[in-house]
Amino acid sequence: MASKTVTVGSKVGLHARPAALVAEAAGEYDDEITLSLNGEEVDADSAMMVMTLGAAYGDEVTVTSDNEEAVEMIASDLDA
Repeated sequence: MASKTVTVGSKVGLHARPAALVAEAAGEYDDEITLSLNGEEVDADSAMMVMTLGAAYGDEVTVTSDNEEAVEMIASDLDA
């Protein structure tokens, strides 16, 4: 299992458009990809679930998956 912790770089956090971009990128993989913050874990391929994390600018979010490439891709979307 691969994981990477990154700092949310979007000034609006993981709300609306940033969450949709993460979900769209996660949807390109067949592997399960999760995001976690403060012990809460959600599926990254659902924009609504990503938004429920309530991740704000500067929060540290962990991306986890069996697919290391997917982890790196999603992590790069989060810190952009």
